Amino acid sequence: MVKNRYKYTPRNLKELLIEMKDTSELMVDLAYSAMIYDDEDIAEEVMHLEETMDMLDYQIKIGAILSTRRIEEAEQLLGVLEVAAASEYIANAAMEISKCMLMDISIPDRLKVALRNANETIVKVRLNEESEMAGRKIGDLDLDVETGMWVIAIRRNAEWIYAPNGETSLRSGDVLIARGHDEGVPIFFQKATNKIYTPRKVIDYNEPAEFDRSIDIIVEMKNMCELSVGLAYSALLLNNKDIAHEVRAIEQHLDEMKYEVQDLVLEAASSAAEGEDLTDYKGLLIFASASEKISNAAADIADPVIREIGLHPIIALAVRESDEVIIKIEVADCSPIIGQTLKELRLETETGIHILAIKRETRWIYSVSGKIRIQENDVLIARGSHSGEVALIEMCSCPVDL
Repeated sequence: MVKNRYKYTPRNLKELLIEMKDTSELMVDLAYSAMIYDDEDIAEEVMHLEETMDMLDYQIKIGAILSTRRIEEAEQLLGVLEVAAASEYIANAAMEISKCMLMDISIPDRLKVALRNANETIVKVRLNEESEMAGRKIGDLDLDVETGMWVIAIRRNAEWIYAPNGETSLRSGDVLIARGHDEGVPIFFQKATNKIYTPRKVIDYNEPAEFDRSIDIIVEMKNMCELSVGLAYSALLLNNKDIAHEVRAIEQHLDEMKYEVQDLVLEAASSAAEGEDLTDYKGLLIFASASEKISNAAADIADPVIREIGLHPIIALAVRESDEVIIKIEVADCSPIIGQTLKELRLETETGIHILAIKRETRWIYSVSGKIRIQENDVLIARGSHSGEVALIEMCSCPVDL
């Protein structure tokens, strides 16, 4: 008989669900960071975090089984287990991306550059000893509000600090990995290094048109799969079928995009010169597959809402208490942001908040671009930090006369 390598330790199911959600999302961010910066150490850390996810998955399953006494309780906990399983699927997709580094599967430079300019991007910097950030706690810096960037991991010598909180102090020489909107990268970079950020330029290698098109699609797939995860958690928090069905629609669209990438890569490979290295093409297929798997996981997260499974209260609590919260706020008819475009508001860099969707009267807007003007009574669905939530609430409220 094979001995179980995990030992069950009684823990609160809500805490386990929060940890699984946060860890899986961290793994995706680290996996992209490993690829963009050719960092095998980060890729190895993603693999280690998968062991943590396996342990958490075991703990939450055993805990759910021990918690049920009646069929009604079992039905509610079914939704909890579906969300936990989806987090595990997202973690597995992150592993696929990391394996590109560990298996020496090359990634085209132009894809690395393109991903830095995606809706949400990753930046890695070394903290300069003269930086205003050195020696201070993260919570005192308000980086999410001032730069729109969020420190998700710190490498200090050989040690890793994951999901640092407001009490975590930064030291000169720390390598910071941060996530956020691309507009915030230069601000964050300058704060950390005391240097002006210079975007990396891609060299034109004169690749086939099919190759270029596949890269464009993969970047769009990354943007859309991240949107689908945010919307899926929004659907859970709000128990909203409209949003859940949109997640399903995105999943179907990403399936089609994956097949398009496969066709384009095959066409490009078939026209390649004899003896040409085709490992870049393999990397593109892996990235397309990973994005599609993340969107599938998002659909699983939203599935309990569509099937009208009674949602256990801990699901909404877990979504609200995780590192990145889902926010729902209505724009007051006297708010100063009415009439301004999202681009003018610069919410990502001013508050660290990313708008996922807008409900305008009875219509939902999911393709949220910078050109959209805020109207009174718009309902904004967004994700971000707790401090960013406070800033957004202030912006959407009526001015206070002093």
